[in-house]
Amino acid sequence: MEQWLHSRAFVRERRGLVRTADAPAGTTLESGRHEVSSGPPLDLAANDYLGLSRDPRVTAAAIDAVAHHGCGARASRVVNGTLAVHNYLEEQLCLLTAAQSALVFSSGYLANLGVLTSLGGPGTLLILDSHVHASLLDAARLARSPVVMVAHGDTAEVGAVLAARTQPRAVVVVESLYSVLGDAADLNELAVLCARHDAWLLVDEAHGIGVAGAGRGAVYEAGLGHASHVVRTVTLSKALGSQGGAVLGSATLREHLVNTSRTFIFDTALAPAAAGAAAKAAQIILAEPALAQQLHSNATTLARLCGFARSPGAVQSVPMPSAEDALQAAQTLRTAGLLVGCFRPPSVPDGVSRLRLTARADLMAYELEHAAVLLGRVMPALPDSSLGSAVAELDKEK
Repeated sequence: MEQWLHSRAFVRERRGLVRTADAPAGTTLESGRHEVSSGPPLDLAANDYLGLSRDPRVTAAAIDAVAHHGCGARASRVVNGTLAVHNYLEEQLCLLTAAQSALVFSSGYLANLGVLTSLGGPGTLLILDSHVHASLLDAARLARSPVVMVAHGDTAEVGAVLAARTQPRAVVVVESLYSVLGDAADLNELAVLCARHDAWLLVDEAHGIGVAGAGRGAVYEAGLGHASHVVRTVTLSKALGSQGGAVLGSATLREHLVNTSRTFIFDTALAPAAAGAAAKAAQIILAEPALAQQLHSNATTLARLCGFARSPGAVQSVPMPSAEDALQAAQTLRTAGLLVGCFRPPSVPDGVSRLRLTARADLMAYELEHAAVLLGRVMPALPDSSLGSAVAELDKEK
């Protein structure tokens, strides 16, 4: 078996698909911060869209939750693991998103697994956009349901599949803002189709919460916050700067999940620190819509400086000729002091490797310009690159 593991590692290395889970060089265990002499790298790779993970109000809320409840929840929520901070978090998520109810899970991945497996079964047809997250694909496999994959963003195909279905129930599964291409789903059209055909619309808002709708999410922005047939999943680890996930929907759905969702029933509850931090972040996003506005302003600036079309969310995607080119560019940029995401097969649904840039709300104008200059120095070596010429003038000024 060990020989087989080595053979698989060789194949990954040959194809430029090696990934690591190590802390960056220069990171200390005590602080988790970069302590290299040249200063910390500029981070355009993380998902902390609003910069709230280090906001003093959010970290203070985490500390307060630990002081009141301890470091862990100690049990499943259906045993005695439900703490006041969990209920408070669910209340704050409902206020932020205009949802009727919320149920918190220990990760966004488990929230997706939990809701689809609870709604699924032989009598439920699952209709998945071909670009949905891996957690939703895994959930569909575990749901014991018939599954149809539709072309990305093709609402007409969704309607045709719904009209032709023979199962008594159906769930259409999409993301509000997609993390690879950065494009948005047509939620209004999808909601109409699902209502017409008596189906649920499940929207993964991992990249929508804190970003769309002045931070309240794309479903809220579309006016669907109270729609009983629209179900949302969210992660607390991106714009909310914490950890965990949640399912937002009707009170009836929440009760169903508490009684049927295996990833809720058999999992220890979310740690108090993460719950307290996420609750405070939700409050901040609701009270300060300027944060989301600044994120969009920075995304527009980054796209303009780098010469590519802007995506509607925080994530900006730059296609690369190959996985090897993407990895080489990301490594070169890291050496130069710029961290970017590097998406390669099998992580990308269309098989196209990409650099992934995150336009956070807390980035300064000079940091965006510096990032554009570094990108412009790397990209000209690649075929059909538009970044080099787009930042040439900026580079001359440095």
